[in-house]
Amino acid sequence: MASRSVNKVILIGHLGRDAETAYTASQVAVTKFSVATSRRWKDQATGDWKEETDWTRVVLWRGEAVAPYLLKGKQIYVEGRLQTRSYDDKDGKKVYATEVVADEVILLGGRGDSAPSGGGGEEFSQEPMKSAPRSRQAPAAAAAAPMSGGVDEDDVPF
Repeated sequence: MASRSVNKVILIGHLGRDAETAYTASQVAVTKFSVATSRRWKDQATGDWKEETDWTRVVLWRGEAVAPYLLKGKQIYVEGRLQTRSYDDKDGKKVYATEVVADEVILLGGRGDSAPSGGGGEEFSQEPMKSAPRSRQAPAAAAAAPMSGGVDEDDVPF
C-alpha cells in the first residue's frame, strides 16, 4: 500500500515588519517576512480572556514584484509548505531554521486598512500573487545592486 503525506500550510495574519528582498548570486529574488497569527480563549480557572500570538517566518522565491506591497501591519493570506533546513553559522555551529515556503500570497483588505488616504479608496485585488516562473530574470536594477551580496540559493540563512 502506498503511503501518503501532505505538507501544506495556510496562514491568515498580519505582517510584523516590511518584507525584505535579497538576491542570490544568480540574481534570483528571495523575499522574506514574518506573519503574526493570534488565538484567543477564555481561561477556565480565572474566567479571563487570554491571547497568544505565534510568529511564522515566510520565504517567497521570485516575489520581487509583490514585496513593495507587503508592509508592516497588513493582513495577508499565505499558502505554502513547511520546510526545515540547516546551515552552519559564522561560529561553525549548526543552526536549524523552520519556515513556510510560500506558493501564494494574497493581500487582504484595502490599501488604507486603518484610515483612508487622501488619494481615494483603491483596493488591492484578492487574486493570488504567485512567485514568477523559474525562467524569469531579475530586474536590471536589482542585478546591479544585490542586497545581500553573493549568496547561493541553498545558503540563505534566515
